[in-house]
Amino acid sequence: MPSVRIGVDTGGTFTDVVLVDEHTGKIVTTKTPSTPANPADGFMAGVHKVLELHAGDPEGPDMGLDPGLDPGLDSVSGIVHGTTVATNQLLEDRADGTAHLGFVTTEGFEFLLEIARQSVPDGYGNSYFWVKPPRIVPVHRVRTVGGRLDHLGREVRPFDEDEAVAAARWFKEHGVTAIGVCFLHSYMDPAHELRMREVLEREHPEAVVSLSSEVLREYREYERSVTTLVDAAVKPVMRRYIQNLSDRLGRGFSIMKSNGGVLSAAEVVHQPITTVLSGPAAGALGAALIAGTAGRPSVITLDGGGTSTDVAVVVEGEPSLTTEGSIGRYPCKIPMIDIVTVGAGGGSIAWISPEGTLKVGPKSAGADPGPLCYGRGGTEVTVTDAHVFLGRVPPHLLGGEIPLDVAAARAGIEALAGKLGLTPERCATGILEISAFNQSNAIRQITVKRGLDVRDFPMVAFGGSGPLLACRLIDILGLPAAVIPPNPGNVSAFGLLTVDVKNDYVRTHVSRTPAPDALSAIYTELEAQAADALDREGFADHVYARSADLRYYGQAYEVRVPAPGGAIDDSWCADVVERFHTEHEKLYGYGYRDDPRHAVEWVNLRVSGIGPITRPAIARVPEQVAEASPVATREVFYEQWGRTVIYRRADLGAGAVVRGPAVIEEYGSTLPVHPGFTATVDDHGNLVLVSDR
Repeated sequence: MPSVRIGVDTGGTFTDVVLVDEHTGKIVTTKTPSTPANPADGFMAGVHKVLELHAGDPEGPDMGLDPGLDPGLDSVSGIVHGTTVATNQLLEDRADGTAHLGFVTTEGFEFLLEIARQSVPDGYGNSYFWVKPPRIVPVHRVRTVGGRLDHLGREVRPFDEDEAVAAARWFKEHGVTAIGVCFLHSYMDPAHELRMREVLEREHPEAVVSLSSEVLREYREYERSVTTLVDAAVKPVMRRYIQNLSDRLGRGFSIMKSNGGVLSAAEVVHQPITTVLSGPAAGALGAALIAGTAGRPSVITLDGGGTSTDVAVVVEGEPSLTTEGSIGRYPCKIPMIDIVTVGAGGGSIAWISPEGTLKVGPKSAGADPGPLCYGRGGTEVTVTDAHVFLGRVPPHLLGGEIPLDVAAARAGIEALAGKLGLTPERCATGILEISAFNQSNAIRQITVKRGLDVRDFPMVAFGGSGPLLACRLIDILGLPAAVIPPNPGNVSAFGLLTVDVKNDYVRTHVSRTPAPDALSAIYTELEAQAADALDREGFADHVYARSADLRYYGQAYEVRVPAPGGAIDDSWCADVVERFHTEHEKLYGYGYRDDPRHAVEWVNLRVSGIGPITRPAIARVPEQVAEASPVATREVFYEQWGRTVIYRRADLGAGAVVRGPAVIEEYGSTLPVHPGFTATVDDHGNLVLVSDR
């Protein structure tokens, strides 16, 4: 009987793979270079590689295969994938990302996208200096259709079938093959949008269509429109990618969603927008499980990759969620783990500004051509080159699979240092210092700006480059500790195997005095939708998590609070309102609990349908019997050059202590332990890094 589950996380530089054998509890991890031209190639290479490692493992079960041969997929019970394929063309502003995208909206609202919101992005100060970026759909590809609903869903004017037919034929004539439909107040009644889809299916059957009432059934027309259009834009590429993988695997698989759940690939093609930030979301969940097992339920997670660093905050075992996220410049109000991304990865490029100052990122050398030390034609200095020059990483990656050109890194650093009038050492440490401050600013955004004291949270640092700047982040932010999990480069892939199936459903219901019967009817309908989806996924056990968005009357934005299960009556409503007062005060420092002049307004009702899985167990590691011994020494620059001891992480048991200066190396990552820091191995193999100062 198949007993193996595999998680595959496709990153910008490497594809990370984790295999869990559910019979033995054995965990096998590996990496393979990503293949940006066709991510499916890297995916398949990673799956075959981890299966070969498992088949050749003498501690694993006898699968009847010779080591080194492709063991096939017969032993695999499930594959979960984390990917950003669905949205890469939007994040990178590729011209073809929205070239065939059209928009249908209510007559008189054709400039909805152009008007957008009046808010100006941070950093511009005076709005005269800000120019609105191009809209996701230009005005000439917007069609309007007559018909109107009011804010309660009552029909004011009937749907205009003739105008709908004309719009569909116009899209067909002009080669518009992905269409988003968003009619005014359709969150209250989707009837007009459903009729528009019928017309499009009849007149333009090759078009891909997304309806706002199915993508995001809540109010705020601009955000609902853009979210729907992003969904329509990524549907074609997501369908091709999933079909490609399904054909090559010869089986189905699941995909990570940004809300912290997974969904089968067959279902994802109908709601591809839910997969944005799927890889970073898996990392936050995997880190939360690892930290919770180690007795640290509230942590900051830092996922350092080759292109960027993703940070999130976990409070009492649960990553924070938001519906105020975005994909590039496009707001997307789908539920997602609250992640802040900064262009500060190992491949981030160091450059000199027109003012003559050193900058780092957000542009990245990526996997191809990569940093100078990769020897693949890279011409610009990166963060990785600075680490290599200073001796803080070994002259190879992945245990020797990828040799590094130390001389090329040194030459690049020396050339850049000459332009800046600095010594090579000062230039390289400056690159790392700037990168560390970029990461620390991202951490402040998810803590200090959310009303949290960053000094109360240990940091879980993972990803290939995540641990490299851990010591500096402890100093800069005053963190109590940094936790480096085993195989930190594969935590996101591991997180994919810890995730329940999860679908989110929302309905707008604006009221200051909601009737319990009305609330009960909406929640019952949402839970029925969740049940249908979980039944399709094959889950007999269903879990429903209710929540609600509330605000003080007159406010423009809401605060989400969990809502209890069970029967809905007046006391249930009072409980939710009390939770809102408490959460509002925690977030903003004030509340109006005892002030009758400020009524509480209900806005959105939400249900998450959850299909629970069995999570992999995190094993304890053997005790360190003798004092840890280094395996080598090399010249490393911290405050000055010095012969520094090198430890192999696999040799460190529970209780082992490494005092800086030192370097701890493993297959997928490296931890430089600066002078004045100590790393201790805990019972589960995590390195706990603290400052001795």
